[in-house]
Amino acid sequence: MDDRVTSDARVEPDEKPAHHRAQRRPAIHQAPPAAVVASSRARRRRFAIFGLVLLVAAIVGGGYWWSVRDIETTDDAIIDGNTVAIMPRIEGTVLRVPVADNQTVKAGDVLVELDSRDYESRLADAKAALGSARAAEAKARADLDMVKATASASLQQAQSNLALQEASLLRAQAETESTQAEASRAAADAERYRTLAGQGYASGQRNDTAKADAERAVAALRASFQAVAVARAGVGVAQASLAAAQTVEKQIAVKEAELASAIAAVESAAAKLTRAELDLAYTRIAAAHDGVITKKSVAEGAMVRAGQTLGSLVYGPRWVTANFKETQLARMRQGQKAEIRVDAYPGVVFQGHVDSIQRGTGAFFSLLPAENATGNFVKIVQRVPVKILFDSPPDPAHALSLGMSVTPTVYVGGND
Repeated sequence: MDDRVTSDARVEPDEKPAHHRAQRRPAIHQAPPAAVVASSRARRRRFAIFGLVLLVAAIVGGGYWWSVRDIETTDDAIIDGNTVAIMPRIEGTVLRVPVADNQTVKAGDVLVELDSRDYESRLADAKAALGSARAAEAKARADLDMVKATASASLQQAQSNLALQEASLLRAQAETESTQAEASRAAADAERYRTLAGQGYASGQRNDTAKADAERAVAALRASFQAVAVARAGVGVAQASLAAAQTVEKQIAVKEAELASAIAAVESAAAKLTRAELDLAYTRIAAAHDGVITKKSVAEGAMVRAGQTLGSLVYGPRWVTANFKETQLARMRQGQKAEIRVDAYPGVVFQGHVDSIQRGTGAFFSLLPAENATGNFVKIVQRVPVKILFDSPPDPAHALSLGMSVTPTVYVGGND
């Protein structure tokens, strides 16, 4: 309305003659209606409220950013700790289970006891086998010592006997040569006396004597030949004895091999005895640490096998394994202060600190890690486990069980 009045009162140069310009009347300004005034006020009020809201939001947002800019938190975190599986190293029948589930035990307490009668029998057999092996070793050692002691004397005796036989052979050969010469002389004498007796120059008695001497010389020569043969045979026997005595090194080597075999048998029997003793000791499964028995799954009379899990032992201090996003680790360092809130205890805040940051994401160490080199790739923010330790052990009123959900808050300020 105001614009229309102003438009009607306006005189354009093209619409009016020049002599009317001086006589133009001033525009008449009328007061705006009440509705227009109210609308304008409402609009200004809305703008003011909107501006105030933006200011409050900026103040609140800035304050929130200022308060959280030096902290990192996550709800992907659990209570973690040390566990050891309770399992037998041998198979057998469960004789006794002196502990209950969730029971506190001390290191060395018997957790499961197996029937030991079979293993006691095996231990007795192993002891007997070891005794027999040691006796065999002692016999082999004695045989070796005896061969070493007698072999040298036998060799010397054989060498002496050979020298004696060779000397006897030489003597027999010399006697044969002498006898042969005597036989030749006696034969010549007998021929000469026979000729002389035929000519009447020698008596028949002397001829007979010469003939008898020749025959005796031939007999002696034959005996000498036989003595040489006997002496030569004796030399051969002595040489064989010496050759047998000269095998002493081989005999000693054989006895040493027998002794080594006996020693190895003793070591094998000793190892079997040690194994039997260990198997008997394994019939009693004891706690390796002070802790609490969890997930007990064995009863008396059950047949168990080696490596079968019969329960778990939770021991040692607890800690928090927090899986932070990789984008939250830029300012996180070892030793930074942390606050830990456990879902099971609302309102309770535990104090702790960052112990270490795992050098690998959870996905990387999974059973089937992602293979990004094949197919389409979608980038996903990975999570990295961070180990947070408690500054002091929680009191017994706030027992921490493994796997409890927690929300840790790490203060990362002061690292820029």
